Amino acid sequence: MYALSKITPRIIAMPNFIQEPGELKRFAIENGFSGIDWSFDLDQLPATPSEESTWAAIQKNMEPLEIRYHCPFAKVDIGHEDMHEQKNALALFKRIIRLAAKSGGKYLTIHVGLGQNTTKILSWESTIRNIQELVQFGNNAGITICLENLAWGWTSRPNLFEKLVRRTGVYVTLDIGHADACESVQSQQYSVKDFISPHPDKVVNAHIYHTEHPDHGHVPPGAYEDIAGRLAMLTRSSCDWWVIELREAEGLLATKSFVERYFQEFYHAEISKKHI
Repeated sequence: MYALSKITPRIIAMPNFIQEPGELKRFAIENGFSGIDWSFDLDQLPATPSEESTWAAIQKNMEPLEIRYHCPFAKVDIGHEDMHEQKNALALFKRIIRLAAKSGGKYLTIHVGLGQNTTKILSWESTIRNIQELVQFGNNAGITICLENLAWGWTSRPNLFEKLVRRTGVYVTLDIGHADACESVQSQQYSVKDFISPHPDKVVNAHIYHTEHPDHGHVPPGAYEDIAGRLAMLTRSSCDWWVIELREAEGLLATKSFVERYFQEFYHAEISKKHI
């Protein structure tokens, strides 16, 4: 049996969907969040050392909230077959790693094939090699690099996702909405647990919502039962960072209540087992 401290998340986090940092911090604390999953915006990256220092100070002022970092950069691929695109992407991610380290960050999530409509422009071996390079670069900077599963492409297939994780040493950000929506799960060729079971000790972040809709993006659960089964799967991993990945307050807070209900029921069930 897993210890409670192993499977109960230390942090329930929210995205940085509020632009003003002070208001973001206030909303998070008032609504019982303990962390911010900070997505970088390519159009708003600090451009000078002075701007970087100002940005890092803003991050540190978010205490006591913990911050982890996320790079949702569409069509920026370190495994692109075009060497110019590949080198530019690798340089960008190294810049982001340095920036996250300057703010005291410890985790950074990346993607393979985000925003692409084909994998034909990607090189499998270049992807492997460059994720390995980023993992080592991150290690040297004190940053754990994590790979997120997507709803489409290589990382939407548990067998290929497992190979990427195993061959590169990267850690895992498990997106349960992407896992629900991907063809390999919808066709019942695989199940959501197949994204977790090969490497439960590598899963360190989770993105929580119901599913990904092609037109409407992230869809919140309409009922507790929509996500309870997937939350149970997550508790069998080492994940301690659960992000309610919804960018509007109503769905965010409603989903948070489902997550809290799950842990209340789980905790009571575990206590009951101990007294049997």
